[in-house]
Amino acid sequence: MQWLDDEEMAAWLPLIGLVMRLPGALDHSLRRDVGLSHFEYGVLAVLEQAEDQTMRMSDLAYLCNGSLSRLSHVARRLEGDGLLVRSACPTDGRSTLAGLTDGGRELLRNAAPGHVQTVRSLIFDEFSREEVRLLGQMARRIVARIQAA
Repeated sequence: MQWLDDEEMAAWLPLIGLVMRLPGALDHSLRRDVGLSHFEYGVLAVLEQAEDQTMRMSDLAYLCNGSLSRLSHVARRLEGDGLLVRSACPTDGRSTLAGLTDGGRELLRNAAPGHVQTVRSLIFDEFSREEVRLLGQMARRIVARIQAA
């Protein structure tokens, strides 16, 4: 086994700090602004981009990097708040669809400015355009390796 060298360790520790702290910072901001966790916001945002703003719960869970069980619990709460609706899939009786409601679209519209401001202040305001480009390249390469594993 080859241990991380000093340069790798100097990059690894802040990266782990970022991975550990960023979700909490985004959660805090979204809970304060619109009463949603970052995961809940992500569920609604993924639905907003889906065809007809509807998709199978299993696909939604995958895209949100959550288990179907976690998504079902969150969807129940979001449905109770009028932000999404669940229905039986007409082509596959074993599947459930989740669809974004008008209330969900409105909440996303209201949440977006504050969320973007938080993301900018925590991440992008610190970097030049070239650093943002490099950050995106590095993140895509890491995600691709994780998905291929």
